[in-house]
Amino acid sequence: MEHDFWNQRWQEGRIGFHQDEVTPLLREYWPTLALPAGSRVFVPLAGKTRDMLWLAAQGHRVLGVELSQIAIDQFFAEHGLTPERHKSVYGVHHVAGAVELICGDAFALDAEALSDCMGVLDRAALIALPATMRRRYAGELYSRLPAGCRGLLITLEYPQHQKDGPPFSVDENEVRALYARDWEIECGERRDILAAQPGFVAEGVTRLATVAYRLERRD
Repeated sequence: MEHDFWNQRWQEGRIGFHQDEVTPLLREYWPTLALPAGSRVFVPLAGKTRDMLWLAAQGHRVLGVELSQIAIDQFFAEHGLTPERHKSVYGVHHVAGAVELICGDAFALDAEALSDCMGVLDRAALIALPATMRRRYAGELYSRLPAGCRGLLITLEYPQHQKDGPPFSVDENEVRALYARDWEIECGERRDILAAQPGFVAEGVTRLATVAYRLERRD
């Protein structure tokens, strides 16, 4: 799960994790976070997700981070946007309207970079990482988000032995083990999606659910 792995996936167009539509659970559960208009929302491992435009349309400022320059270029091109660019210690920043995408390593973002992110959306970041990196991701990156930050975490659950990740299965026990020290966790919904995922069925997966969690960083 190193940089070369993800860059190669984008170069070869093997991006089955990308969704052409806004995530349904985002539409349904994001309003429960009740973030004020203008709040900055962090989107780690952002790819070219349309969720970022949806968040901007709700009045938020979006800060995404993505390793692949291809993904970032495609995001702006597909939506007819021409970003302004500048460099920082975090990478190359691309800014168009309320959306800012950094081409760089999410783990390089420090507390200063994330200090005004009062929201976080994780639709495909945690489940993209193997177990050892999930522990680092939750323990390091999420610890740099400010107190009071509220987030929506969306995971997948399936029998891991039936399919190689990514995406990986991350069950509720693991979510709580990763986040409960610093975050309040509320499980919103567990939705059966196997019938809508023929790729999983073809690989022999017999059970597949997507799960939405509401997170809030303790003071």
